[in-house]
This record gives sequence, C-alpha cells and structure tokens, in this order.
Amino acid sequence: MNLKQQIDSDLKQALLAGDKAKTTTLRGLKAVILDVEVAAGVRDTGLADAEIEKLIQKEVKKRRESAEIYRQNSRDELAEVEEAEIELMGGYLPKQLSEGELKAVVSDVISTTGASSAKDMGKVIGAVKAQVGSAADGALIAQIVKQKLGG
Repeated sequence: MNLKQQIDSDLKQALLAGDKAKTTTLRGLKAVILDVEVAAGVRDTGLADAEIEKLIQKEVKKRRESAEIYRQNSRDELAEVEEAEIELMGGYLPKQLSEGELKAVVSDVISTTGASSAKDMGKVIGAVKAQVGSAADGALIAQIVKQKLGG
C-alpha cells in the first residue's frame, strides 16, 4: 500500500470512528496532495511516495512555525492543536535521524566532498539532503553544516 492509499484508509477509519481532529487533518493533507497532483498533471497516476513525503514535511514545518507563534503569544490551546497535527502527520514520514546520526552523515559528506569553508555549504547541504531524503529536517541539516564548516 502506497502512502496516499494509507492516508485514504486512515481517513476512512477516522470518519467511521468519529475522530474529528484526525479527519480534519487527513482531509487537509489529502487536499494538499490533490492540489499538487492537479498542478503537475498527474491526477490519474498520482505522486510518488517520496514526493508525498516532501509535501508532508512542508505541512509539518508550517504547523511547527504556527505552534511556535501561538506559544509566543500565549495561545497554548491553538499550539496544542498544531502539535497534534504534527504528531499525526509525522506518522507518515520515515523515522527521523537523531542529531548525532545526522552529524555523522554531515561529517562523512564533508570529507567525501572535500568541503573546507562556508563557501561549500550549499554543496554539502545538497549532498546530505540527497543522502538522507526526508529522514532529516532541512533547517537542522543547515545548522549542523554551518557548525562543521565554521560558517
């Protein structure tokens, strides 16, 4: 079962169970996927799982930013809703690398590419993202690369 089918199946279960929060989150996620499929002209064939994972990551990032803003403005109840959606969507992403694992990958890429200064950050970040895919957050990758290259 591919990722889109899994989301559809989980949405049906949430509807039958009367889980309004899960239903709303999954409907929103399905809408985002459909929008991209239509825009790319692949409505009939659908998106690959890797592309859907990227969309989910974007949605998670949006919710993380929203939750942070809500917390800064003492709107904890709204932040909790966003965090619940992050938790639900995170279940459709591959297991995230720990910071230690990611540092090891970054160090390996730096030694492989011969990067030595902040000018090489883009090359290293691109190589790390290609290697780990959606198993790590882009902002964390950039932060670690910057630390390692002294940027």
